[in-house]
Amino acid sequence: MHGSSPDGSIADPGLAEVGARRIQYSERSMPLLAALARRFSADRPFDGMTVAACLHVTAETAVLARVLRAGGARVSLAASNPLSTQDDIAAALAAEGIEVFARAGVDRPTYYEHIALALGATGPDLVIDDGGDLVNTLHMERTHVLPRVRGGCEGTTTGVLRLRRMAADGALAFPVIAASDTPAKRLMDNKHGTGQSVIDALLRASGVLLAGKTMVVAGFGSCGTGIATCARGLGARVLVTEVDPVRALDAVLRGFRVLTLAEAAPLGEVFVTATGSAEVITAEHMAVMRDGAILANAGHFDVEIDVRALEALAVAVHPDVRPHADAYELPDGRRLLLLAEGRVVNLVAADGHPPEVMDLAFGIEALALAWLAGNSGKLNPDVHPVPPDIDAEAARLVLASLGARIDTLTPAQRAYLASWHLGS
Repeated sequence: MHGSSPDGSIADPGLAEVGARRIQYSERSMPLLAALARRFSADRPFDGMTVAACLHVTAETAVLARVLRAGGARVSLAASNPLSTQDDIAAALAAEGIEVFARAGVDRPTYYEHIALALGATGPDLVIDDGGDLVNTLHMERTHVLPRVRGGCEGTTTGVLRLRRMAADGALAFPVIAASDTPAKRLMDNKHGTGQSVIDALLRASGVLLAGKTMVVAGFGSCGTGIATCARGLGARVLVTEVDPVRALDAVLRGFRVLTLAEAAPLGEVFVTATGSAEVITAEHMAVMRDGAILANAGHFDVEIDVRALEALAVAVHPDVRPHADAYELPDGRRLLLLAEGRVVNLVAADGHPPEVMDLAFGIEALALAWLAGNSGKLNPDVHPVPPDIDAEAARLVLASLGARIDTLTPAQRAYLASWHLGS
């Protein structure tokens, strides 16, 4: 079957066979999505609906797209990051009849053009976003199709923050499920997935030995906690910077040293940002960093490291000193190594989260989207939490695939926990 994407929307249709093999490899490690594919094939929760998605075009995303299609959806997919797009995966999905608008390395105008193409002329019924750009495009440029949209899911903390601002301003036109905010997702995706994949990217791009190095982790949310913990496990001395006193206290009680970024800048040898904010590492910090300091970003957008300030400071740039590593030479001879152009390092310089991690994250999104399809008319245009039973169901299915078994409460225990009459 030939792909349905227009000419030029994918890089090379000839890569489809290679991509299909990679999807199959990931699929074998995603038992939750396999179970949902069987369920959705029977229940058809998306019959007659179009789902527009803006996600990282990877093998794991391809498995999710197949699950949605098994549930009856017509799926169109744009990339949420051109540097993470895998052209063979895009080709494989297009060959299966899924509309794909994604090529690795496209410029910003083409990136937004692909999002517009994925939204289509008449708009989708449901959306899945990763960072908020698709939802933002709908509200800024495609307002004429907004009445058709029943709702959507957002899978990142950064995207949810943007959506909550929209909702607070009364601008959000449909309900969105905050798929990033569940306990299971924060545990497996943010902490374990980000922790491992960011370290993987650091090692691939820089070749550095982390043991004995001083690493500065900016931000101690779920992602920063995972990065700091994994780095310490490999022997790094980890410093944490934070603006939230509770998170900073958490870091201290876990044994990390907490400093301001200005204090940490001359001490660090490796810097990783994971804040979701902008201009975290600035010219002021770069001016006092050690020669050879490595800069990487694990936040969603490429604004946490002030790359423009780094370019202004540099007298020369030596590109690709290693794959996905550019050396910026400063006037005093120091060199700072920027990884992945300041973009999301684990998706650019490595393969992103392992399939097992994305199985849970995408499983929660698929279940939430199916729930939304049946309940969208009952929800206000706002950011809504994932229903707790969906999070628990996803966790139970993953536990079963791992061979784990858990206890269940007895009727007496349920009565005790539900009552305030019973004392100690």
